[in-house]
Amino acid sequence: MRALLLAALLSANPPPTPAQAQKLATQRAWEDLYLAWSSVDPKGYEPPQRRTIASSLLKGCEALAGSDAVMAYSLGERAVLFEETAAGLRCLARTALATDQRGAAEDALRRGLTRFPKDGHFGLELGRLMLEDKDPQGAIAALSKVPPRSPEAAKARALLQKARGESAEENQSRATALAIERRFTGEDGKGSVQPASGSSGLAYESGMGEDGMRTRANNRFVVKYFNNARDFGQRAEYEGRIVSALDEAYVHTRQVLGEAREAPVDVILYTREEFRTHQGAALARAVAGLYSDGAIRINDAAELTQQTKATLVHEYVHSVVDDLVRAAAGGQHVPIWLNEGLAEYVEWRYLGSDKPPYALATRLRAAAQSGQLPRLSQMAGQALIHQSDPALAYGTSAVAVRELLGEGGPTRLLGLIREVGQGTPFEQALQQRYGRGVPELEAAVKAALSRR
Repeated sequence: MRALLLAALLSANPPPTPAQAQKLATQRAWEDLYLAWSSVDPKGYEPPQRRTIASSLLKGCEALAGSDAVMAYSLGERAVLFEETAAGLRCLARTALATDQRGAAEDALRRGLTRFPKDGHFGLELGRLMLEDKDPQGAIAALSKVPPRSPEAAKARALLQKARGESAEENQSRATALAIERRFTGEDGKGSVQPASGSSGLAYESGMGEDGMRTRANNRFVVKYFNNARDFGQRAEYEGRIVSALDEAYVHTRQVLGEAREAPVDVILYTREEFRTHQGAALARAVAGLYSDGAIRINDAAELTQQTKATLVHEYVHSVVDDLVRAAAGGQHVPIWLNEGLAEYVEWRYLGSDKPPYALATRLRAAAQSGQLPRLSQMAGQALIHQSDPALAYGTSAVAVRELLGEGGPTRLLGLIREVGQGTPFEQALQQRYGRGVPELEAAVKAALSRR
């Protein structure tokens, strides 16, 4: 009740002040502190104010890291949004690992390595994480960036030796595979398409298209990227990792939904700079990827992190929906909340849960209890990224999809999507298959979130 009252007060009053953050931190009122800033936009504060708020949130992250890692992670996540400090990223990575969010931990460590290259902690811990994930090459790259005179240097050298040992056999296997591939395919660099082999066992073809993009394709995916400056070995390794991630997205989607896409889909991989050039700076700052014009487009795909893989899964589900409604042949589109909610839910499952992350779940519960959840009826025709609170919009949509999947599983839901694609109005199809309309579904979502 106290949290609910606080949420109601915050929705009616001006944004909280840095002084309030300091006061709540002094009182060690960590839940109130989190709720007060859980949905506040850092852009509304001047840099010195953001620094004060970040410092208060970080105190909560550090205080709870050993006793309540979930709340600690939530506080750390908000802290680095207000100011990205080395201490904030360290606490965020630590609590992400404690809550089994390895992708988030890797992302925080990589950001720390980029922002604070003289801090040996980030290279050491990222290298350790890569070793645990059976990626000795990634571990070597991270550990090599630990400054030789940093306090972490000795531990980094020991792990570096271990990583090199583990990669020796892997390197030998790769060299043998590359030699065989050179022998059978050649690599003339003239854009001809040559047969190769993907990790899935499906026949892949690789080459360079007329537009100068490097391609690798089979009957599921046509992978394209601009960086053709890598040597043969680098390209083969990069493409192999991408192929493996795409196959993983295909298998996971098929496991969750019982089906996957029948037609091949283009997957265009951009560096951060390339995505900004082709999609615009605003979108580059806001999204990790998108599905548009029949292609999956991934932002900042140079590093294939766990979050990049999760984004591939999310966008692949959009391509599956397009295939179900026969969008290329002019099929009718489903409401945006259903399309995005299905993709978000399958991404949650890929990351290990059928529920939203804790911080988002807390916000959704507060919004449900105070009657401020986004309306499905108002998210049918506008991109969720353009909603006033995109995170709540995606979360609400995913929970709505979870409610539908709970009644008849994926078979009924995919049948609904196909029916809409063939021209049946969505409301009519929903009533026929689920015996409810959008208002009743909204009420079920609110009830489900209010009691969690």
